[in-house]
Amino acid sequence: MSILGITERPAVLLRQTCSALVRDRISFRAMSLVSAYVLGAIFIMGGIISYTPLGAWVFTHLFGAEPELVGPMVQVYRVLMFVSIFSGIRCMYHGIIIFNMRTKWLTIGMLIRLLGMYALSLYFIKTGVTSGTVGAVIFLTGMVIEAAVSYWEGGGLIRKVIPEKKPEHEIERPAQIFRFYKPLLYSSVIAVISGPSINAFLGKTADIPLAIASFAIAGSLTQLVQSFFSYVHQIVLNFYRKDAGAVIRFTMMLSLIPSLLIAVLAYTPAGPFFMEEIMGVNDRLMQASLQTLKVFMLMTLIFPWLDFGNGLLMLRGQTKVMVWSQASNVSVTLITLILCVAAAPGWNAMIGALAQSLGMGAELAVVLYVLRQTAKAEGRISAGSPFHSFRKSNESSEQA
Repeated sequence: MSILGITERPAVLLRQTCSALVRDRISFRAMSLVSAYVLGAIFIMGGIISYTPLGAWVFTHLFGAEPELVGPMVQVYRVLMFVSIFSGIRCMYHGIIIFNMRTKWLTIGMLIRLLGMYALSLYFIKTGVTSGTVGAVIFLTGMVIEAAVSYWEGGGLIRKVIPEKKPEHEIERPAQIFRFYKPLLYSSVIAVISGPSINAFLGKTADIPLAIASFAIAGSLTQLVQSFFSYVHQIVLNFYRKDAGAVIRFTMMLSLIPSLLIAVLAYTPAGPFFMEEIMGVNDRLMQASLQTLKVFMLMTLIFPWLDFGNGLLMLRGQTKVMVWSQASNVSVTLITLILCVAAAPGWNAMIGALAQSLGMGAELAVVLYVLRQTAKAEGRISAGSPFHSFRKSNESSEQA
């Protein structure tokens, strides 16, 4: 699953790329060719890991697996490698569905997927679970179902709704799509560094098992909360040019909700109840997780605006900026980890939460700086807050 998280990243990026660039069948055919290249490369990489000695080396040396576990891990990944392929198909058609405002089909696809996975899990429980491969088969089946639903709805939109050629749309060749896609890919590759780095430095804290466990719990809850608000960039891509002011107001309203939800867990009895009764966490681990959640509140305040800024960069085709912003994220994360482990190793998991939050803050600072400089160059801003340019853009669009 850890390797899948890496190999699936390029496939997931097809969603943003398709949503931003595909407006007619000509651009969709170019997008399909790019997707074929990407998924083909992922398939080859999966085959190398699954069927050559490199796979055993990766599991043994990079993930520290015991030799007797390598065989079962390879067997599991031989199934999981196909998940990335179907995830890419799903995400490409998600881009079509999102741009055409048929987002209910994302929910429908997920519900059908979960029902299929649940039914298959009941079958395996009844007939017997013999290895971890069963979990991989269930996961793959769910992804195939969701990809099929997305293909059915997205393909229908391509045939019936999307025109053959939109006169003002310039995207016609795969090379144009690759120019947009490659910086997204590079930034995601850079982002892979953060997770292992945080785990490595948590291994140098005062209480290693407590730090790793509490960071995992707090991080999982934070990601769960943020996942409900991780489509702001899609809202920007699809609505900003129609009504920039409405998108900004919506983001302002939305930006506080993740922090409020984390605050409820961190500062009210709801958090201890959830961790003790539902997650089964003991008191010492619970207290450490709650302290870490309080630090993660900083990240939940930053994330919606970072997603908003990234949406603007994609809308303007400035995806190259995201390589530099992600690099600043990783750099600040590493610097924070080094300083905190040296100065305050007793902070344990809070070190990881602070490093991840400050890294995201650095990424947002780079994004806002570039957007502000771009707005100045276009003559739409001379003073004021970073969001003054967005208001000016809205006024210009309304006048037009």
